[in-house]
Amino acid sequence: MTQRRLSLSAVIASVATVAALGLPGMASAEYWHPANNEAGVIVHSEHFKSEKTREQVRAETEAAMRQGRLSYGESNYPRGAEVAPAASSKTRQQVINEMRSETAAQREARQLLYSAG
Repeated sequence: MTQRRLSLSAVIASVATVAALGLPGMASAEYWHPANNEAGVIVHSEHFKSEKTREQVRAETEAAMRQGRLSYGESNYPRGAEVAPAASSKTRQQVINEMRSETAAQREARQLLYSAG
């Protein structure tokens, strides 16, 4: 009995065939539909059906944040009206006076803090 080795091109062709035949089925699932554009799909968000309420999703996200199960950036979801903006205790003129009277070292430190690099 002889053993045949699969060539690299045969493996690549097989994977490409499976992907080409499987992608249209995945793209038409739920609210993604095939389209003749660069992305290959068009999203109809009104077709999406969620089993959870907004409050359930928010509670799950907050629980995951407390448990540290979110990766970097995932915990930065918008909180909306829940977080009140911080109020300043200084007047506009007090801030201007502080900036005018700062030393060169303080000015450089402030500019480094608020600059891109």
